[in-house]
Amino acid sequence: MPVINPYAAGIDVGDIDMEVAISDGVTGFEVRTYRSFTDDLKNLVSWLKSKSISTVAMESTGIYWLNLYLMLEEEGIEPYLVNARHVKNVTGRKKDDTDAIWLQKLHCCGLLQKSFQPDGEIRTLRTYVRQRKNLISISSDSVRRMQKALELMNIKIHTVISDILGKTGMNMIEAILSGVRDPDELIKHKISRIKASDEEIRKSLVGIWKEEYLFMLKQAYDEYNFYQAQVADCDCKIQQSLLKQVAKVIDGDISDLDCKKKRKLQKNESIFVIRPLLKIIAGIDLCDVEGFNETTSLYMLSEIGTDMSKWHNKNCFAAWLNVAPNTKITGGKIISSKMQKKKNHAGQVFRIVAHSCKSSKSPMGDYARKMRSRLGKKSGNVATAHKLANIIYSLLKNKCPYDPLIIRSSEQKSKEKRIAYLEKQLKKLKEAS
Repeated sequence: MPVINPYAAGIDVGDIDMEVAISDGVTGFEVRTYRSFTDDLKNLVSWLKSKSISTVAMESTGIYWLNLYLMLEEEGIEPYLVNARHVKNVTGRKKDDTDAIWLQKLHCCGLLQKSFQPDGEIRTLRTYVRQRKNLISISSDSVRRMQKALELMNIKIHTVISDILGKTGMNMIEAILSGVRDPDELIKHKISRIKASDEEIRKSLVGIWKEEYLFMLKQAYDEYNFYQAQVADCDCKIQQSLLKQVAKVIDGDISDLDCKKKRKLQKNESIFVIRPLLKIIAGIDLCDVEGFNETTSLYMLSEIGTDMSKWHNKNCFAAWLNVAPNTKITGGKIISSKMQKKKNHAGQVFRIVAHSCKSSKSPMGDYARKMRSRLGKKSGNVATAHKLANIIYSLLKNKCPYDPLIIRSSEQKSKEKRIAYLEKQLKKLKEAS
């Protein structure tokens, strides 16, 4: 096969050792083993530079590849992070050194496709955002433990009010932990928006008070508050990261930006106003698209960035998000058209947004309901996510504002085609009768 990348190397990444393979200039290979310590990684990169290596292929093994990947980028060597499923070794030759040689062979011939990796600033933002999502997930476990402790004491307040994390629920829990046991005193923390009657709430607050269960409730409550403080710290870091990117876009003048703290927060919402910052970074207001708010726009932008040139077209973008079926064709026939079983953080955001569109009265909501009725709930949700992916790709690539009338006009054309088809079928039936 022709050699596309003559100065290519292959690295088998591990927790302890790094196996590096390069061509010896004739027909063989030179393989070296480096430890995974920082000084050894620096020596590895220096050796590759001394051999005039311009590109390196490595498997995405856990998180062991990350530090080496960043070092190679800093030294001007293009790293190729490839899917381990795409570079399986020849059967019967599974060793670390042969893995590195096999990677080098494939990369020399140009047979490897590198995985998407965001730029440095977007990667930093992604780290903070993913940490925030993890903390929110962990804090939800604390809420379930609070509900369990209340249930063990036969306190049914979490079944009467919609959310114990609201003002009423949290004030009542704080009062219980401070020693209040009288339902008439606890019910004073009820706010006017609660729809349940006073009598029903009073009955739900009569419990069997036991010290061990109160201890469980206090620990779960303290744990929840701790994680919420951690989420607030992540919000500060996310704001700093966004401001740093905004400063580069507008040449350092960020004095007129309004990103103060919000007075009233929705559940799991950032404590700062980040919509204007996202608008400057992306060049458009992503929150104008149906289903996207500040939080979902931030999650999506931290995963995909703003450079759409990393995907050839919108179809490649949708396939990477895993919101398009993996169609296999042989002999001119489709033999399989199934969704791949892989996890994609950005694709999950699009699926969540698509699910929220089903109850919207917007053009995207009409499209979501049509797809759900035609394909079913699961496939219809994927089809809606695919539509949203195409919209976001076009907006970020062309930097044009979102216009819902375009979707409305396309829906109108499809309706007219459907009416014309049904009228034609009706005419045939009349002629046949």
